Amino acid sequence: MNVLEIIKQLANFITLTDIICLTGLILLVSWLLKTSLGRNPLADSTPRRNNMPLYLPFIMLFIWFGAVSLTILITAMTEKRMPDLPDWQSAFLGNAILCIGGLGVMVVIIFSVKTHFARGLKGFGLNPKTIHRDSFAAIINLIYVWPIVFLVTQLTIFYGQLIFRQDFNWPQHQTLESMTSHPQLPLKILIFITTAAIVPIVEEMLFRGLFQTMVRSFLDRAWVAIILSSALFAIVHQDKEHWPALFVLSMCLGYSYEKSGSLLRPIFIHSIFNAASIIFVLCAA
Repeated sequence: MNVLEIIKQLANFITLTDIICLTGLILLVSWLLKTSLGRNPLADSTPRRNNMPLYLPFIMLFIWFGAVSLTILITAMTEKRMPDLPDWQSAFLGNAILCIGGLGVMVVIIFSVKTHFARGLKGFGLNPKTIHRDSFAAIINLIYVWPIVFLVTQLTIFYGQLIFRQDFNWPQHQTLESMTSHPQLPLKILIFITTAAIVPIVEEMLFRGLFQTMVRSFLDRAWVAIILSSALFAIVHQDKEHWPALFVLSMCLGYSYEKSGSLLRPIFIHSIFNAASIIFVLCAA
């Protein structure tokens, strides 16, 4: 058996997910060794100076919830008044409204940040000059956390089936269901824009930029701020089965924000993760 045949046989057993997980595991072990098992990785991070009132992040969160609720309401009303409307057009309308609502929330948050953060958007972590550095670092950070997210997902499925047996199933996100159920290209493009661009930007502005900053400003504990904002990030999502994996992913997002001081980094991580999820679902369909 020559080398080429050995490689072909290995390719039948080793998947891309295995390679990413192995790479991430090696990087994670290296990070643990460099940071004394994760005890002092944020020793040099500094809080973001701001005069943000305690209620501001909650107001922004309610505005975002309002945009999502309005999307659901308008879509339901349209389906009721136009029962012959094709399902894909209804889904397209819902995503279009969500995009517009998300853009509106971004504008409101940016206006508030300019008022309450020292150095405005740069103090918030939005500096165009760091795009190239943060985009590359985002890929590396995501590889770091990928094996943990994968492991937590598998454990959730295992214990869910062990406890609930046949009653447990791993739900697919409603957006991904729409993408696989309808072949229309305009809908797929709009869903990709919504999921991989609009939603990550809004959610990172909310949960990392506002909530995490607010908690750290009041408690002056970086890891406490990361944990609390990650817990909130997880529980606002609809599917409870996804909460453990979302919490782990959010911890990575929060850490990258505190470590780099740039909000662009968690935005890129979140966006790449969502885009990879979409591509995986489309390839598996």
